[in-house]
Amino acid sequence: MVEDKLSFIKEVKRRRTFAIISHPDAGKTTLTEKFLLYGGAIRSAGSVKSRRSAKYAVSDWMEIEKQRGISVTSSVLQFEYDDFCINILDTPGHQDFSEDTYRTLMAADSAVMVIDCSKGVEDQTKKLFQVCKMRGIPIFTFINKMDRMGKDPFDLMEDIENVLGIRSCPVNWPIGSGKNFKGVYNRHENQIEVFNDGNHGQSIAETITGDLTDEKFTGLLGETLHEQLKSDIELLDIAGDNFSLEEVLNGNLTPVFFGSALTNFGVEPFLKSFLDITTPPKARASNLGDINPESTNFSGFIFKIQANMNPAHRDRIAFLRICSGKFDKGMMVNHVQKGKKVKLAQPQQFVATDRVIVDSAYPGDIIGIHDPGIFNIGDTLCEDGSKLEYADIPQFAPEHFARISTTNSLKRKQFLKGITQLSEEGAIQVYKRPNIGMEELIIGVVGVLQFEVLEYRLKNEYGVEVSKQLLPYRHIRWIANEGIDYSDLSLTMDSMLVVNKNEQPVLLFQNEWSIRHILERNEGIELKEHS
Repeated sequence: MVEDKLSFIKEVKRRRTFAIISHPDAGKTTLTEKFLLYGGAIRSAGSVKSRRSAKYAVSDWMEIEKQRGISVTSSVLQFEYDDFCINILDTPGHQDFSEDTYRTLMAADSAVMVIDCSKGVEDQTKKLFQVCKMRGIPIFTFINKMDRMGKDPFDLMEDIENVLGIRSCPVNWPIGSGKNFKGVYNRHENQIEVFNDGNHGQSIAETITGDLTDEKFTGLLGETLHEQLKSDIELLDIAGDNFSLEEVLNGNLTPVFFGSALTNFGVEPFLKSFLDITTPPKARASNLGDINPESTNFSGFIFKIQANMNPAHRDRIAFLRICSGKFDKGMMVNHVQKGKKVKLAQPQQFVATDRVIVDSAYPGDIIGIHDPGIFNIGDTLCEDGSKLEYADIPQFAPEHFARISTTNSLKRKQFLKGITQLSEEGAIQVYKRPNIGMEELIIGVVGVLQFEVLEYRLKNEYGVEVSKQLLPYRHIRWIANEGIDYSDLSLTMDSMLVVNKNEQPVLLFQNEWSIRHILERNEGIELKEHS
């Protein structure tokens, strides 16, 4: 038993679970692919850009992602590297899918923020960064595309600190940029890492290493670049923020790395340093206190549900983050919210569309379990019969609304099934007018692009064509008063009363003025911003 316990703890300590966030087209998915390349999970990396070829990003499994070249849903990838077991959560970059990103970050222990060196911190980077701050997790920064002309590295550091409000500490420093990007200086190891010439886009980049003062680098880099590097490092040592592991883990300091995911330059140095700095899975907050990952009692929570990952089987997968104890295939667990026992058969792990049935998994791991329609986002599963519940995963308030109906009444059953399943994934929120029935639904989304994804998935996964009428409402409030007769409410012309799936009354508004007007016209009514 002692040996089993030691083996279990060893498995926990070698886990690293992190999410990758970025503005669209900063190179997030390409970086993910190169990690898999170094870990031996794939043999060659396909570029997201080459849409005309058959090589799409391995983490983009949904057909609409392949067509548009963007990620619209989070994916989970696991691979081994240097005796670490790594779980990567690749998130959507587009702001319209930030709610999916937030749910995914709930399952991550840290985040990697990818920034395009030519653009610096972009608007969507700011929004995703704030989502990370809400989670309070360590944030690492990879400044990408150094093989292209971009901003000065010092300006990029200043951009991160001024725009995002977080201090930064470069772990490595670029040697040149654009066509003159030669490699990086590793400040932790005090050594230059110069990349061999050649196209490393689909293979591992080799490096020549040595001391900063080694004269051989004057010949390899040229005197100008070598002197510039020595000058930059001296300035960083004098004026830059010092590295502090405590500050990093508290989310107050971001370690910064420079490289090029497309050419593989700087990717492996970043991966090695990142794995050295990050920690194994930490204790998770619950209603029973913090749950130690090294506890032998199995527990975890559902953070994502995805229907139709395999169109041929029309399956539905619930993604489970394991928080404590060892998972064994076929084990019986307690579904806390439903109050009943569930057998977890056919557990899966993913490399994009490739699935592997796993016999066991450990804290930090993400597994997919078959969902016959019993799981919801935020559900807790545990081995014993306790009332353990992990913290709720909050739902974002929708900001865009549309009236959606099927164009073919004979397809009504498929339409409702699709709407129901997509709402259970958390992709949409469903409302209806009181006493009207389900003939006409009002759909709320966080980002307007989600309507396009909704229409695409209803058509391609459920065979349903829909008509869509965008509505002018931009604000939503839930009525907090219990037992209120909402038929007596005095509404304005620019507001609408709807009910959610639980028949709870909800008000939609075109502007904040109309919210105040409703409060004045309906004495005693209480409105809240979240359900």
